[in-house]
Amino acid sequence: MSVKEFLGQQAVNVAVGGHYTLANWFDAQGKPRTFACRTRRVSPFRMMVAVPVVGKVGDRITSYFGDFGKLEGHISDTAAGSFLLELAMTTSMREKLATKLTWLDNKQKDPAVRESRKHARIIPASSHSILTFADGSTRGCFIIDMSVSGVAVSADVQPQIGMPLAVGGCVGRVVRLLPHGFAVSFIEQQNRNDLERLILRAAHPRAADGAGPPARRAG
Repeated sequence: MSVKEFLGQQAVNVAVGGHYTLANWFDAQGKPRTFACRTRRVSPFRMMVAVPVVGKVGDRITSYFGDFGKLEGHISDTAAGSFLLELAMTTSMREKLATKLTWLDNKQKDPAVRESRKHARIIPASSHSILTFADGSTRGCFIIDMSVSGVAVSADVQPQIGMPLAVGGCVGRVVRLLPHGFAVSFIEQQNRNDLERLILRAAHPRAADGAGPPARRAG
């Protein structure tokens, strides 16, 4: 199915964070490389997923989402910074997913649901931005979440702890490596009202396609 066809089908527009593995993509140690991702639109049969590395039509995907569990399938179409995943599921699994989607849809319509942490983690409306390194080089990246003090990022590069860089227009340093990316602490705390504009202001079309050197493939 194409992305255009799926957008015309009945589905739930819901942002659920997770991670995924592309078949035949490995890190420098030869281990399967995982990346962070986030759903955009989900049905019991397929889902649109925002990602840092898109892959190709036909690629096999293994993914995990806290709200859905482990999901497998293959890419049937791609768009800028995202792919359409055809889900390989039993009838029972589809019924459970449909029930979960109904619950999530009702939950996100509930105005009583609020984030109460002091430095709340924010999911931006757009998922992609640009990393700028000290030597002036740039790479596309996927924003896992962000706050006024820092941002969690997934990309096809893995900088070392302590490395200075900018995410969009916010300068900081890598402070922690994550299972599917890394965390950047800003040099200065940002204004909540300006945060999303600053993080995303340097994004351009190449970033949405996971610009930069490709991850290692087998063979």
